[in-house]
Amino acid sequence: MKFCNLGLAVIETEAQAIFQLTQRIGDHFEKACELMIACKGRVVVTGMGKSGHIANKIAATLSSTGTPAFFMHPGEASHGDLGMITRQDVVIAISNSGQTQELIVLLPLLKRLDVPLITLTGNPQSTLALTATVNLDISVEHEACPLGLAPTTSTTVSLVMGDALAIALLQVRGFSAEDFALSHPGGVLGKRLLLRVDEILHRNDALPIVNERVSIRDALIEVTDKKLGMTCVVDDQGYLRGVYTDGDVRRTLTKEYDINSTSLSEVMSRNCKTIRPGLLAAEALSLMQNHSITSLVVVDDDHRPTGVVHLHDLLRAGVY
Repeated sequence: MKFCNLGLAVIETEAQAIFQLTQRIGDHFEKACELMIACKGRVVVTGMGKSGHIANKIAATLSSTGTPAFFMHPGEASHGDLGMITRQDVVIAISNSGQTQELIVLLPLLKRLDVPLITLTGNPQSTLALTATVNLDISVEHEACPLGLAPTTSTTVSLVMGDALAIALLQVRGFSAEDFALSHPGGVLGKRLLLRVDEILHRNDALPIVNERVSIRDALIEVTDKKLGMTCVVDDQGYLRGVYTDGDVRRTLTKEYDINSTSLSEVMSRNCKTIRPGLLAAEALSLMQNHSITSLVVVDDDHRPTGVVHLHDLLRAGVY
């Protein structure tokens, strides 16, 4: 249990530091958010060493949640990359000591451009903190590293403060799930948030459909041929009246129906769940899960079936 105890000590140390951070969300945090929301350019996030890794992550989080941002390496900045910064931008500089030389050498240009500077430092009396437009206190009592050398607690607190800024801005901007999906078109997130039922439904010749007056036998043939485990059932005008599913088939076979002469209307399931075209595939999945079904009929404004979306189609598309 030695390793477990050491691991728990680290987590407890960092958790306590994050809790203490809640006491520092006040006027300075409000001012920082106001500067970022008013930014007409981009938020440039910078930091050296481990703080640089955190800065890179914060820039990525901001960009994916509606605040255009990018990471600038302070070492490269003094060798030409400062040209990335314009008068329309806001700069966030992260340094636990507040004395990182690679950041301090950037201060004259930022002042000349009159670019708002938000600093995240652990020392409110440091050069960076005193020069900043607004400084956010990310000081910690001690690092989780027993030597007090490896940046651990301090980088965790920096990241949490960055997340607090990003999500506060997200909510003020009214950033939606669809907005998020537009910046994440690939992978599961994009598929879940952007894919519409229209893109994966079975339609035209692949749509299982029979009239309610046909025999059970004819319905069974349609269910078998279309391989979706069900068929739509319509009236003479083409309006959806229900479905006939594999479950209905099993229930039918337990009773003494003549499958050649019994009308499907006697055994089909009425009041089936449906979905409209244009809705998200994720909504279809939610409906299926809530009602323990594996398929949904897609209907138009007149309640005529235009397609069927099956659970397997959603899973193949990465919606889960």
